[in-house]
Amino acid sequence: MNNFFAELFGTALLILLGDGVVAGVVLKGTKNENSGWIVITVGWALAVTFAVYAVGRISGAHLNPAVTIALAATGQFEWSNVGAYVVAQILGAMLGAVLVWLHYLPHWSRTPDQGAKLAVFCTAPAMRHTAGNCISEFLGTFVLLFGLSALGANRFAEGLNPLAVGLLVLAIGHSLGGTTGYAINPARDLGPRIAHFLLPIPGKGGSDWGYAWIPVVAPVLGGVCGAVTYRALLGA
Repeated sequence: MNNFFAELFGTALLILLGDGVVAGVVLKGTKNENSGWIVITVGWALAVTFAVYAVGRISGAHLNPAVTIALAATGQFEWSNVGAYVVAQILGAMLGAVLVWLHYLPHWSRTPDQGAKLAVFCTAPAMRHTAGNCISEFLGTFVLLFGLSALGANRFAEGLNPLAVGLLVLAIGHSLGGTTGYAINPARDLGPRIAHFLLPIPGKGGSDWGYAWIPVVAPVLGGVCGAVTYRALLGA
């Protein structure tokens, strides 16, 4: 249960800070409105860093079903624990999204753009192209798990590993995130998308369920391939 709640609260913290920076950039009337993509990518990287610091010593800070499944697929995590971790991650992502909604409560009615409101919660492609969008999410998560495997094979001074993970996420956001918004995490996209669907957000529009399967399926496949490739090419 300690691991379950660590993954839940760690993912909630990740989404609170990550979706929170998106809300600050795209919603009307905030002090950081229109501050841009670099603010978003740096905010997400720091969100990952702090969430890993918060719960890494308890649950390993997977915070991402693609990470959990990839570790299980490579024998580094028990399959029997995968279900509990994934449920905790999705619930935590929903909780974090609800907290973002509450934090920015007066700004939703001032923002007429339905797409901007949805973007606070979940990803959408810059150009809709099913194959291209799948490749983007696959490749981004491949790099994430390949990179996490590489970081795990190196020694860091005490406390520096979460910073390295955050820098990896920052690199992915800058280099590969401009196509789909780099979900690279099924819980990060699905949990807040469900919250968007359920919450009473003024003039929110639809939750884009037709696209929703891509940031779930492609990251899982990419993550497993990234972890397997690292172990096959460079060793355990």
